[in-house]
Amino acid sequence: MAARNPGSVLDLDWVQRININLSAVKRRAEAIPTRRAVKKECQAAWLLKAISCIDLTTLSGDDTFTNVQRLCHKAVHPVRQDLCDAMDIDQKGLTVAAVCVYPARVADSVKSLKFLGAKIPVAAVATGFPTGQYSLETRLEEIKRAVADGAQEIDIVINRNYALGGNWEGIYREVQMMKEACGSAHMKTILATGELGTMTNVYKASIVCMMAGADFIKTSTGKETVNATLPVGLVMTRAIRDYYQITGYKVDLHLSNI
Repeated sequence: MAARNPGSVLDLDWVQRININLSAVKRRAEAIPTRRAVKKECQAAWLLKAISCIDLTTLSGDDTFTNVQRLCHKAVHPVRQDLCDAMDIDQKGLTVAAVCVYPARVADSVKSLKFLGAKIPVAAVATGFPTGQYSLETRLEEIKRAVADGAQEIDIVINRNYALGGNWEGIYREVQMMKEACGSAHMKTILATGELGTMTNVYKASIVCMMAGADFIKTSTGKETVNATLPVGLVMTRAIRDYYQITGYKVDLHLSNI
């Protein structure tokens, strides 16, 4: 991963100038599948690479130590051995990027991965996931507890009420505080793009969260009616590029469609 994003001063002039042309975004999204294709001999390699970028996730109300343990085993051995044999590949060293669970299951995940001898990071969805409809104090405490239990990545959710009302200073301030609460853990900022109303809001939320120090910007919780889409991914990628050109820091993109 690139150097961590320290954030920057909130530039409201930049934020307010933004106006996304939805028709242009849709045209670009429709054109991409017709111009990009993975050559047949490279498809298996790309699929294996995709596996290494996945956060293997369980976010169910009936999660237990046992099913988290199974999830961790799957994270360490993500491809069936017969498939590896058929493709003549060595699965050794091939794992998912992270195991993602609720904060209450972080300790179970850390214990299971340690038993398996794996160095896969544990990610926790915090800050009142998926709605974020909790007090700021509660959301910050949830982050701190997850980190104390061993989470190395924290998935936060932004205040959609602030975004829909154009309170970008409020989002910036809260995300800054959440970044501080994360300590050494990487912070993934979930925008819940399906609930932001417009592509202009998607871009603005992306930029503001990066200014506040997000190490990743993430499309969605997976719980919204609309989650990751190609047009949203294009807008967020453009925001990442623009932020990099101004600051020199590369922020990662995370697509979620659970």
